[in-house]
Amino acid sequence: MSEAEGITLTPQAIEMGKRKVADAGEPVAGLRLGIKGGGCSGYYYVYDFAKKIRPDKDLVFDFDGLTVVVDNRSIEFLKGAVLDWEQGLMSYGFKWKNPNATGDCGCGQSFEVG
Repeated sequence: MSEAEGITLTPQAIEMGKRKVADAGEPVAGLRLGIKGGGCSGYYYVYDFAKKIRPDKDLVFDFDGLTVVVDNRSIEFLKGAVLDWEQGLMSYGFKWKNPNATGDCGCGQSFEVG
């Protein structure tokens, strides 16, 4: 596992992140991870391509060759969290294990904080 600023990515998450960036179909700066207000539990996780890096708002990390971009607001909600890639019979995708979340909606995409 690789860690930066308290965020950890598993080898599976790094590998799938690299694949997603390579398959983006357009030049991108990296994989953008973050949170936004909303969802059924108050906040939801964001996975996107970073088309540009905002020097005054973004933190940039290298995870074994995968560039990860996180805005400075989201990093506070993600400190101590682990991003993994899970694949099952019915679904697949990135999945956070976030110690800052006090509850979630069951789908794993939306969470609440104390």
